[in-house]
Amino acid sequence: MSVDVKLSADERIAIATRMIEVYNAQDADAYVAFMTDDACEAGYRGTVVREGKEGTRAGLKAMFAQFPQNRADIIGSWCLGETVVLHEKVERAPDGDKFEVMSIYSFEGDKVSRVEFIR
Repeated sequence: MSVDVKLSADERIAIATRMIEVYNAQDADAYVAFMTDDACEAGYRGTVVREGKEGTRAGLKAMFAQFPQNRADIIGSWCLGETVVLHEKVERAPDGDKFEVMSIYSFEGDKVSRVEFIR
C-alpha cells in the first residue's frame, strides 16, 4: 500500500499487536509482511541489528531456533502520530532469561519501517 495511507491510532496499535502475535507463533514470514522492504530493527537510537525484510526474517528465524520457547507479552501500548510504543515482558524459556522491553514501531503508511528496542 501507499505511504499516503492514514491509519488511526487503534489501527496502528492493532498492527503492532498482530506483529507480536505472529512473533509468538514464531512466524518470521508473517512478521515481516507488516514491514516496508527497507525496514530494520535496532537498539533505541543505536545500531541496526536486522536490516531489511530479508535481514529481519533471517535474524528472527535464527533467534527462534535458538529460543524455541521465546514469548513476548504486551503489558501496555501507546500511539502518538506515526509511532506505536509497546511495553513487553519477554521470556526466553519457562526457566530461562526474563526481561522487559519497550518496542518503538515507526510507521510509513500502513507498514512498519523501523522497530527500536529499549531494554
